[in-house]
Amino acid sequence: MKYLIIDGMFSGTGIRDSVEGGYLNPAELGLSSELKRKISDWVSRYEDEHYLQYEDKSMVADLDAEGIKICNLLKSEIPNLKVEYYSTAEMKKIIV
Repeated sequence: MKYLIIDGMFSGTGIRDSVEGGYLNPAELGLSSELKRKISDWVSRYEDEHYLQYEDKSMVADLDAEGIKICNLLKSEIPNLKVEYYSTAEMKKIIV
C-alpha cells in the first residue's frame, strides 16, 4: 500500500510520500504521460499563485478542485493507493 499526499507546495513535484517523507518524481511512479503533464501544469499554476500570495480566491478554489481531481486520477492509475490532498494556499488537509 502506498500513501501519498498531493500538494501544490512551492518547489515541490506535487506528490509527496506521506510515510517516508519527501517529494516523488511523477516519472518514477509509472503514471501515464497525460497525468504527468496534468500534474506538472497544475504545480506550475499553483506556483504562480504562490508568487501572487494566493490573492485570487476563485483561482485557488479552482486549483484545489483540480488537485482533488488529480488525486482521483492517481487512484485510478496506481493500485492499492491511499491519497490525500493538502491545500497549500488554505493550509488544510482534505481526505479524498
